[in-house]
This record gives sequence, C-alpha cells and structure tokens, in this order.
Amino acid sequence: MIRNRLETLIDEMLDGQILLDEAISEFEKLYIQKALAKHKQHLSKTAAILGIHRNTLSKRVAAYEKQQKLKVRAAKRASG
Repeated sequence: MIRNRLETLIDEMLDGQILLDEAISEFEKLYIQKALAKHKQHLSKTAAILGIHRNTLSKRVAAYEKQQKLKVRAAKRASG
C-alpha cells in the first residue's frame, strides 16, 4: 500500500521536475518533523526511533531552523 502511494508521489514529483536532492531533503525534513511531533519534541526518544544519534538529530533540526529563518528574511526583503 505504501509503495503505491510513494510511486504516485514520485510520478508527480518527476512531472514537476523536482530534483532528487530536493526530494530527499524535503522527505527527511518532514519525516523528522513528524517524528518530533509524535514524541512531543523529545530529542532522545525521537533519535532512537529514527535510528540516529541524538547529536545528529539536534544538528539537523538546527539546520532546518536556520534554513527557515533565511527564508523568512528573504521573503521580508522581497516584500518590503
């Protein structure tokens, strides 16, 4: 069942000319965000569920937050 849903999504992404690096990055980011939400932002529990070290998770979360801040600043510059 999940394979069929993934294949449909991949077809849509290929039609939209989404590059592999972008697809992987977005999947990872959303997967981590959902896992964190499911475990009430508890880094150690989430890292264990994901099978990665807590420090790795912490670094990735920090990188996502930095990316988000940069996007917000760019949007403010573009609108103002």
